[in-house]
Amino acid sequence: MFSLSLIGLATLVSCSATTDQQTSAHSPDPSHEEHVDCAVLRCVALTFDDGPDQFTEELLNTLKSAQIPATFFLIGSKVEKYPGTVQRMSAEGHQVGSHTWDHSDITKLSGDQLDQQLIRTDTVIKKLTGDSPSAFRPPLGHHDVAHNKLVPYPLILWDVHSHDGRLKESNKIVDAVMDAIQPGSIILMHDTRQVTVHAVPELLAQLKLKGYTLVTVDQLFDGNLRISTPYSSAPREPKQ
Repeated sequence: MFSLSLIGLATLVSCSATTDQQTSAHSPDPSHEEHVDCAVLRCVALTFDDGPDQFTEELLNTLKSAQIPATFFLIGSKVEKYPGTVQRMSAEGHQVGSHTWDHSDITKLSGDQLDQQLIRTDTVIKKLTGDSPSAFRPPLGHHDVAHNKLVPYPLILWDVHSHDGRLKESNKIVDAVMDAIQPGSIILMHDTRQVTVHAVPELLAQLKLKGYTLVTVDQLFDGNLRISTPYSSAPREPKQ
């Protein structure tokens, strides 16, 4: 749980940044994640928003079978409904991030309102997993400089959209991702949709066939993520 309001924390971060430009945020327990050299491998990060939900367990089964880690950006109010799923998610090595308490557009919130959205979500996730969220994804991808400063996590966006909200067939979701993927990509998907979950096995197969290594967001950036800073990808060319 936060010991400072987010506004106070943002001020502290702003002041300290002038003397230490290398301040970064790391996973709560790096021992949970295997080191992967994404400067050599063709790494991409698979991320899921808006859960946990009724299809998340099926997705976790698929990821466990394939031995693939993912990053989940969870809505705090839904975490309370699926506590066992969230505990399993963390125990099986997936990265857990915050997606606000109720999917609010953070650019429309006051500092106090944003503070409460993040504190409530942090509290419920930490109670179940033992760790605070290690990253934040703003709902709808909406963010701005003023609100970024109030977020005590890295802000994780994306460069590959699966369009799983409008595409109704799993093969089309797979095609949308494969058409846009490149080393360093962050893929946006939603575990709230059965069609998305059903697309994942074929997507994993195609990514593997193309030589991609699936990692968490933290692994993609080798843990070097700064709080209050937005990231949409980690573009880098693999060594030959």
